[in-house]
Parts: sequence; C-alpha cells; structure tokens
Amino acid sequence: MSSLLNATIVATAATVVAPDSQFIFNSTDYAVFALMLSISAAIGVYFGFFAKGADTTEEYLMGGKRMKTIPIAISLVASQLSAISIMTIPAEMYAYGINWFFNVVCMIVVVPLLNYVVIPVFYNNNITNCYEYLEMRFCREVRVMQTFIFIMTMFFMLPIFIFLPSLAFAQVTGYNVHIINTVVCSICVFYTMFGGIKAVVWTDVIQAAIMVVSVVLVGVMGANRVGGLSEVLRIAGEGGRLDINYNFDLTTRSTIWNIFTSATIMWSGYVGLNQSCVQRIVSLPSLGHARRSLVLFGFGFILIMFFNCFTGIVIYSRFHDCDPIESGHVSKVDKMVPYFVQDTVGHLWGMPGVFISCVFSAALSTLSASINSLGGVVYFDYIKPHIRHTEHRANVIMKLFVLFAGIYCIFGGMVVENFNSILQVIYSIGGVSFGSTCGVFMLGMLIPKSHSKAALTGVLASIVCMASIVILSWGRNHYDPLPTSTASCPATSLNGTLTSTASTLLLSSTTEAPAKDEGFSILDLTFNLYTVMGFVITWLVAIPLSYILKPRSDYKLDPKLLSPVVQPFVHYKPTPTEEPHQLKLEKPEKV
Repeated sequence: MSSLLNATIVATAATVVAPDSQFIFNSTDYAVFALMLSISAAIGVYFGFFAKGADTTEEYLMGGKRMKTIPIAISLVASQLSAISIMTIPAEMYAYGINWFFNVVCMIVVVPLLNYVVIPVFYNNNITNCYEYLEMRFCREVRVMQTFIFIMTMFFMLPIFIFLPSLAFAQVTGYNVHIINTVVCSICVFYTMFGGIKAVVWTDVIQAAIMVVSVVLVGVMGANRVGGLSEVLRIAGEGGRLDINYNFDLTTRSTIWNIFTSATIMWSGYVGLNQSCVQRIVSLPSLGHARRSLVLFGFGFILIMFFNCFTGIVIYSRFHDCDPIESGHVSKVDKMVPYFVQDTVGHLWGMPGVFISCVFSAALSTLSASINSLGGVVYFDYIKPHIRHTEHRANVIMKLFVLFAGIYCIFGGMVVENFNSILQVIYSIGGVSFGSTCGVFMLGMLIPKSHSKAALTGVLASIVCMASIVILSWGRNHYDPLPTSTASCPATSLNGTLTSTASTLLLSSTTEAPAKDEGFSILDLTFNLYTVMGFVITWLVAIPLSYILKPRSDYKLDPKLLSPVVQPFVHYKPTPTEEPHQLKLEKPEKV
C-alpha cells in the first residue's frame, strides 16, 4: 500500500468503468481465467480435506511452524502487490517519471532492517502475533489501540482489494460486476477458510507465477515493439521520464528523498510489523529460515517491481508522440496499462486472459492473507478473553470470521461502487497509520527508556495530527504530470495540437506542484511524506515523555524485548539462528 496510491486510487476507480476499454475477450481468455481460479480452489480442497494437519490454531494460522522458506518468500512478494498496484505503478511512471522507482530501491535497506532489528525480537520471545509484543513491552492499551487501527484499516480495504479488478473484468466481458465479485470472493474465502495459511501461501505461489509471467512478458514485448532497450531509454530520457528530482522542497510531489524515506518506513511497517506478513514470517521454524526468506523476498520484490516500473517507461516510449489521453483513446492515465497491454500483446492467443488473471492474482493474494491474519487478530484480542478457549472452538470461530469477511466484501462492493471518492481518503488514512505503527514498534525495540504512558501519548498525537493534516488538505494540492504530445497522432485536430503545445510550455516552466503565492503551509506537505511525519511525531512526543513521565508502578523492562542492535547497552541473550535440533529430527511434512 504505497503512498503512490493516495494520488491515483480515484483515477483507478474511475477508469475501470470507463467506456474506452480495448480488451476483447474470447473463449481462450475465459479458459485461462477459469484455470487460475480452479487451481486456487483445488489448493484449498487439498489442504482442507486431504492434507489436514492438527486441529490447532498454530496449524491453521502458522502451518505448525513447519512452513518452507521459498514458498513463504514468494507469498510475501505476491501479497505486497495488490491489483491496484499492478495498474497504477506503470501509470505513475508514465505520468511523473522515474522517481517512484526509489520506492523499490529502498528494499536494500528494509530487508537488513527487518532481519537484524525487528524479526529477532519476535523469535526471541516466541511471539506469533506482532501486536502481542506491544502488550509485553508497554501495556494492553497500546496493543488494543494498534489492533483497532489494523482492523479498521482492513475493514475499509477488504472490499476494495477485490472489487476494483472485478469491475475491470465486468467492463471487458459485460457480466454483472456483483456476480463476478461474488464468485471470486467465494473462491478466495473457500480456500482461505478450509486450507488456512498453507492454502494461502501455496495459492500465492501460483498467483505470483502468473504475475511474473504477465508483467515480464508485457514489459519485454513492449520494449521490443518500441525498438529495443536503448530506444526506450533514449525516448524516455528526452521526455524527462528518467530525470531524478533531488529537490528538498517538502511540497514537491515526488523526489528521491521523500520517496525513499517514506517507502523505507512504509515497507518496514507493512512487511515486518503488520500481522498479515508477520504471521507468515514466524511460521518458519527458525530465525535463520526467516532471514533467508526475507532476503529472497527482497530479490523477488525488486525483480517484479522493476519490470512493473519498466513497463511504465515503455508505455511512455510507445506513446510519447501520440498521448492516448489527449487523443481521446483513454480517459484517465490509470487506464493506460490495459490499453497498452492490448496494443502490445493483445494479438497473442490468451494474453488478455493472462493479464486479467494477473490483476486478479494480485487481488486474491492480498485479500486471502489479509482475512486470514485478521481472523487471528480478532479472535485472540477480542473473542478469546471472553470465552472458554479450546483449539477446535478457536479454529471454528476463525473460519466463520473468514466466511463473514467474504460476505462483507461482497456487500461492501456495492458501497465501493457508489462512493468512489472515498477511496483516496481510505488510502491516505492507511498511510498515516503506518507512520504511528512503525514508530511505536521501533520505539519499543530501540529506546530502552520508553514506557507505556509515553508510547500511548506518542501514538495518539501522531494519529490526531496526521488525520487533521489529511482532512484539512483534502482537495488542496494538485500535481501536474510531465508533458506529453499528440504531434504524431493521425488526424490530430488543430485544437488538440494547440492544447498539447500549451500544456507542454506550461509544464516545462513549472515544478510538479502548482505555484503558490503564500509561504509554506503544513497543509501543502506532499502526501509522500505523511508516513514519515507520522513516524517523526510519534518519536518526538514519546521520547521526551519517556524521561519526563514516570512509568507505571508495575512496569519492568525485559531486555529480551529490545532489538539486538542495542545489545552493547543492555544484557541481551540472542536467539539461535538455526533450526532447533529436535525439529531437524522430525520428518518434514511433504507438500
């Protein structure tokens, strides 16, 4: 959930229903799409009925902590790519250039940060729910607040994950969008409910393969059609799409500084401090397995996101002298990807079906991981304290929750269809919450002096301040895209040429953000810095208060709850990095 989506989600929602779709679906495309859904359902049947493990919460949520390194790494990659990302990232590169690519580059910092600062804490304390750490380190109030933020974010996000690709599919096939949404949600709920985390992981593997094939094929074939890599880079360079913005202006939409810093915090929080990902990471038998899996995840993420970004540069090279938006072929920039796919590989047998399968694979991988982890969080934090807990009862309740979450997604789609403008608000609030979430976790792991009163106040201050900024700046800031041309469009009207020329002259003399006469206002802050600001506010409030306020009378710091990087300052016994000997003696499960 990159901060990129804050600016592009409204356009996505509008474009998936635009009348300018160029896809032509035939029987082969339907067969490809049906095959993808059938494989996902079959995996759920296998793990739900033929390869069932023990009827325990550990088996259902973490596969008995016997999951394999490579499938977990692939699953993490797949779940980071939502259907919206597949559509909007190339559109971002087309409209605003290469700066967003540093959102991918930051992974070279994120993976070591997780491997040596964050994940060892979870393994040292045998933590399977990342929010459990907040209760152990601070107090239950901090845990409840963060789980509430997580649940509310997921509550708004779940219908969006699957509805937007359903809307796109309905546009290219003519079927009723709610019928498609119901069928796809039902399949996702089926394999998630019966197969548990194992089904989620292995369907992610299949879906990731579909995404890789589609993204790589589209990028490579598009570059070949333009004239090769050198020609793509030449055209993109001349069009300003390869220019890196080193500006320190806090109101500029995308610079190397605001993209890299916000992405580092955002991905650290989403991969290492979000239960949907932590649940899979700690399902591995040892810290060594987890570290290797995260390294593989980093390489896989960079690979697929590189081709996704590269596709955006190729799209510009293909249409640099005949912009489909200004020429009237495409209504919005986020519609460029399906338009380009049809233009590039639409003539290949089954490729429209592969691309739609790619979009749905991205949606399913995100949705299944989210509802599986959400079920665990709701049960252990809000249901278990009020009932007599048994392993069987817990599994039944979590499966029912997954079912109700799927039903909610189906009916929530009806709301999403009618209130598209709320989507940007949801993603903005999601971006704000990542700053405070990452801030409070890192506060507990890196600042030994911090305690519950300071942490609680810091998080509340961050949420209130950032929510105020988002609400008050709504509709205030607008960012002009880089210039385009219609000079080579067939039968271009004089009016269209003059419009394009005027647009080019205007854009070439201004920055991305509109010029403002007044001085700097915090409301003019670029949305790419929301996550950074949320993190900074949490620390600026909590660290001084940790020294000013007295901790609770029952507070006692356990050094094991601190990160290994503070080991020189406190007594800290590191966890073994290899699989325990007794687990090695057990025969691994065959999958």
